[in-house]
Amino acid sequence: MNLHALRLFHVIAATGSVTRASEQLNISQPAITAQIKKFEKELDLTLLTPQGRGIALTDAGEQIALLARRLFAVEQQIEQLAENFGRGTYGHIRLAATYLPSHFLLPLWLAKFKQQHEQVDMTVTTTNSSGALKLLLNVDVDLAIYGGLPEEYPDTVQTEELFQDELWFVVSPSHVYANQRVSLQQMMKEPFVMREEGSSTRERLMALCRTYNAPAPKIALQFNGLHEAISAVIAGYGANFVSSLVVREHVERGELCRVFVECIDLRNVIAICTRRDEPLSAAARNLVQLIRENPY
Repeated sequence: MNLHALRLFHVIAATGSVTRASEQLNISQPAITAQIKKFEKELDLTLLTPQGRGIALTDAGEQIALLARRLFAVEQQIEQLAENFGRGTYGHIRLAATYLPSHFLLPLWLAKFKQQHEQVDMTVTTTNSSGALKLLLNVDVDLAIYGGLPEEYPDTVQTEELFQDELWFVVSPSHVYANQRVSLQQMMKEPFVMREEGSSTRERLMALCRTYNAPAPKIALQFNGLHEAISAVIAGYGANFVSSLVVREHVERGELCRVFVECIDLRNVIAICTRRDEPLSAAARNLVQLIRENPY
């Protein structure tokens, strides 16, 4: 079927006149008339009939005009949908995040994003560092918000650093090392309350001990959640090595205290991770831009 001719017929039916259709489409009346005659011959149907100085639709023409109106209405919907997805107004973002950004950064970012892009659906998976990268590399998510070291990222992952935060040793206010300066060897004699294997800060602590030839920490309590690990230390047991973003307010309220370990000044990189050389959807690009503008 000649869709161009169908469109011409649709405009004639909508305007009720070949003359008005000619003006609207900026096509000469003879050209339109010739196209319609070819279209009628193709369909083996008469669509238009003379009526006074104008034209009228035949019964077949009425039925085809109705179907054409539906067809081109759907065409407009498709064009609008494509435009919305192209602008990022609609879409679905699949996001993975490690515990630190998921609990302390994402809520603000996503609240602001949804206020501006209500029709964009989002799926958020909170996991540890290795889990977030695995989801990204397996194409299970579009991007990952990651807390860790740049050199740990595979070559196939593109990273954009947002900011850095300090890593602190913390204990309860009743601990003998509260607000004290100690050596790394002394600190490693204390029991630690940490997250599960694979978490970024736990790996950083292990690497720190290897670098300075210090004994590995004794992980006396292990939790899958960051909140639980911190709560145990606040309750008075052991020490934790953790991002300052997580515990800064606890320290300011006096619920936790820092331990200043000699010669140790480590920082955590908060980064957006994507698959290298693979473009993001417009919706995901909009989210990344919002995060850049509101890093913390």
